Amino acid sequence: MAHVAEWKKKEVEELANIIKSYPVIALVDVANVPAYPLSKMREKLRGKALLRVSRNTLIELAIKKAAQELNNPDLEKLIDYIQGGAGILATEMNPFKLYKLLEESKTPAPAKPGVAVPKDVVIPAGPTSISPGPLVGEMQALGIPARIEKGKVSIQKDYTVLKAGEVITDQLARILNALGIEPLEVGLNLLAAYEDGIVYTPEVLAIDESEYINLLQQAYMHAFNLSVNTAYPTSQTIEAIIQKAFLGAKNVAVEAGYITPETV
Repeated sequence: MAHVAEWKKKEVEELANIIKSYPVIALVDVANVPAYPLSKMREKLRGKALLRVSRNTLIELAIKKAAQELNNPDLEKLIDYIQGGAGILATEMNPFKLYKLLEESKTPAPAKPGVAVPKDVVIPAGPTSISPGPLVGEMQALGIPARIEKGKVSIQKDYTVLKAGEVITDQLARILNALGIEPLEVGLNLLAAYEDGIVYTPEVLAIDESEYINLLQQAYMHAFNLSVNTAYPTSQTIEAIIQKAFLGAKNVAVEAGYITPETV
């Protein structure tokens, strides 16, 4: 039987204790996060979440150990999402707020060849600080509407050079860096988050708040109208129901020539 180093046993034990101590456990990828941005991220998370970076194999063992000790097999579902340079993020914050915090904490980064962009990259219209040279020809070869105006390169209209998920080429990296456009983001990428037996992926957590609020407002109005039209009284609709009933009765009285102080 292979000997297991004591430090590995201790690490698994500490990780398992962290997992057992928090209601929400998330996996984050720290593989491409430089040391300085990572330290700044730790500062932002202080008091909100505990970040612990470790080896993927030790994180897997820790999750299994915690799941067994908590008698919670659902926790092991997190293991399927361990990838890259994983780390554990333990918190009492709900997964949606945690995802939003991580996304808002990301900072722009320069273009690197071979890296996929997280969102569409648009070169905006307007003058640039670039002097005429070979770069102009490279821009035009890629379809970028660039020309020389007053001794500088000018972009004639907004031009999308990359769609979300597409990879930056060497040529495009040179152009974007020359223009000062930073298409990449540095920060912690959430791989998955666990809470109360459910594993949440980024696709589920990345909600459009304005759209969600709009849907809630629409749902409220539909429910309000239904309550009023069916005369189902609630604290929110009773006043409107009474007003509607009064107007209906008044109209009937007027049409029937029934004299009251309100209809005379």
